[in-house]
Amino acid sequence: MERRDLFLNLSPLDHRYWLANQSLFDQLSEYLSERAAIVYMVRAEASLLRTHIRSHLKNDETLIQAVDSLESLISPEEIIAEEKTTQHQVRALVNVIQKHLPNKLKNWVHLGATSVDILDTAMAMRVRDAMRLTVLPLLLDLLDILIHVSAAHADTPQAGRTHGQLAVPITFGFAIAEYVSRLGQSIVELEKRSAELRGKLSGAVGAYNATSLISKNPESMEEEYLENLGLRRAEYSNQMVEPEHMLRLLLELNTAFGIIANLADDLRHLQRSEIGEVIETFGSGQVGSSTMPQKRNPWNSEHVKSLWKAFMPRVMTFFMDQISEHQRDLTNSASNRFITDYIAGFSAAVLRMKRILKALKVQSGRMKENLARLGDLAEPTYVLLALSGYDDGHELVRKATLEADDSGKSLRDILKNENPDAWQSITLKLKSILGVEADTFYEHPERYSGLAARRAQQIADRYKRISQNIRKKCAQ
Repeated sequence: MERRDLFLNLSPLDHRYWLANQSLFDQLSEYLSERAAIVYMVRAEASLLRTHIRSHLKNDETLIQAVDSLESLISPEEIIAEEKTTQHQVRALVNVIQKHLPNKLKNWVHLGATSVDILDTAMAMRVRDAMRLTVLPLLLDLLDILIHVSAAHADTPQAGRTHGQLAVPITFGFAIAEYVSRLGQSIVELEKRSAELRGKLSGAVGAYNATSLISKNPESMEEEYLENLGLRRAEYSNQMVEPEHMLRLLLELNTAFGIIANLADDLRHLQRSEIGEVIETFGSGQVGSSTMPQKRNPWNSEHVKSLWKAFMPRVMTFFMDQISEHQRDLTNSASNRFITDYIAGFSAAVLRMKRILKALKVQSGRMKENLARLGDLAEPTYVLLALSGYDDGHELVRKATLEADDSGKSLRDILKNENPDAWQSITLKLKSILGVEADTFYEHPERYSGLAARRAQQIADRYKRISQNIRKKCAQ
């Protein structure tokens, strides 16, 4: 086979990202490469032959052995050479298969099938196996790391933020639990969707015309053909399998991609110089800037988001491939080929995020410093006043915070000195509800974190069990 210079490849996936993800891409190539496409089409044709042998050739063991050897005998090079003559990939495949079989079996090759019976079935198998044997385990690795971080930092105080502004205290574990939950739910859906991909053996228009001549029960024949391949048959097919099975899986992949990009964006902002709550580990020889030697850019997080920007818009093509005119045309023949690129790009982003989180340094001291910048807590002050019977508690606190901003005084001092009755009410409520003095409460804002620590641990525990269960399903 001709060797090609890696750096002559046109797609970044095939040089830059292959170099950065060699082990992962080599695994994916077992399912998503052009060679894999040939292998899986041979498997589909072989399954059809086994069905014919059982029904029409007395289950001849010699013929079954000949079929079993096809996968090791047929090469992509043979198919490509034959396709130059046929100008049709599946017919080229059929011609090559016939060359490797005894005469008694040659007339049964592809009998009753149309090209898409093989193509759609092979594609369903390829994506199913890629998802269940590589992509889902990789996603579960990422989820498990998130679970660990969430549980380990369930009690690590952090300032909550909304609109880029400091809000009220939470914990870092609670912040990460958001992604445990969101990604965990998406993984559950991906496992389900990957198991729901379908195949077909219903012929040129999906009405079993050809197989009705071969079998008294063509639907049972289809089920046997697909059972050998670990697939269920489409409820309805014209020349193609219903596109929604693949579409739903791809849409959920895009959902998971968005969740991971959102996490990358959050981690990037937490690394801003003025925030500094987490740090991406730099290698000893790594350079952050070509001109500023001190720079430690959050480039890995930015890279994940950049991959999302490159691949997320392809969801439009997924939707457009849902439509095929007059039951089937070829307007999805090129676009469908890029599904494999999408899965590879998504997987590269997942692996990069996994590396980020494994080496992430949590700056708990800086989190405490930023939390202290919250100053006096306005929200609990208003709530405590409302619980004490103040119907204007929110307005009272709002005005006090404006005065605090102008004067530089603390909210606590303003209430103490200018509204002692309100301060007394706050003091009594804190004592009865939390059993703490008011000054102690305001000096330790991290105590006002609600159920953050408990929820972080609950979510971590829940998805730890879910992760283990999905790993078992994928291994079956």
